[in-house]
Amino acid sequence: MKKILLLTVFTVLGFMNVNAQKIKFGAKAGLNFSTVSGDNTNNIDYVTSQHVGLVSEIPISEKFSFQPEVMYSRQGYSLNTDVVAMNYLNIPLMGKYYVTKGLSLEAGPQVGFLLSAKNEKTDVKDLFNTVDFGVNFGIGYKLENGLNFGVRYNLGLTDINNVEGSSVKNKNSVFQVSVGYFFF
Repeated sequence: MKKILLLTVFTVLGFMNVNAQKIKFGAKAGLNFSTVSGDNTNNIDYVTSQHVGLVSEIPISEKFSFQPEVMYSRQGYSLNTDVVAMNYLNIPLMGKYYVTKGLSLEAGPQVGFLLSAKNEKTDVKDLFNTVDFGVNFGIGYKLENGLNFGVRYNLGLTDINNVEGSSVKNKNSVFQVSVGYFFF
């Protein structure tokens, strides 16, 4: 895990040296519509929460960009009237392809670190794995003034459950709507 993070940091720093004048930094926030998929999910519903974080866009060519992000993301699910609220620090590493000026298709991996998990007011973090891997697919639109909009789906790839002796496997499933701004 440490090797993956170090490789990511060095890759980003390498791109920064090549394209230092063109790199954009900004922030974004928005709504999450999250649930879990997998085993025993017939009665599980979506919960609405939020995400907020920092983004950077590093141009690779006229049509392609690399967009690393650091996001605080509230996720979870609802089972009947009981809500499980999970807080993650997510690091999406998005590749962007500009179809036309401003309009991009986005895809890339994401690693998430579970910060906390609560069921009502009870701490249930020990019932979940602390690291979550996923892949994102989305579409974005960036105005020339730096304002940008995005819609993204995060498909969880790893089992989030950490219950000894259980064969139940569940994965995060998050639909996001965001608005952001590139400062420079």
